Amino acid sequence: MISAMDISTSALVAQRTRLNTIASNIANMSSLRNEDGDVEPYQARFVVFREDDELSTRSGATGVKIESIETESVEPNYKYQPGHPLAITDGPRKGYVAYPNINMSREFVDALEATRAYEANIGVLEITKNIGQQTLRIIA
Repeated sequence: MISAMDISTSALVAQRTRLNTIASNIANMSSLRNEDGDVEPYQARFVVFREDDELSTRSGATGVKIESIETESVEPNYKYQPGHPLAITDGPRKGYVAYPNINMSREFVDALEATRAYEANIGVLEITKNIGQQTLRIIA
């Protein structure tokens, strides 16, 4: 029973990280500079999960852990804004500003999916807790 709770807890941690990554993507939809201050549009990030073999049950259920947080490599959205201070000054895209290519609809759907998974795992924890309490009542 404790391993079932550990598995659900690992899923809660994984989905929380996923939600934080999605929130970061949405918050940086208009970020035109990277962490170093260089002019480079924000690239969306996504979480990669993998099985956690250390958390398993006799029936074959396993936990989840975060393998990595990856960065998408997509072409930015270019908007023609020649008066913008960060507009490209030369080349074929002269006068264009590179904006992050983040799909708001996809981010919202991913956030909804992660929220539902989080809620489902809370439900599993509650059921596991109730089964443990019922077992103790029968024994006592």
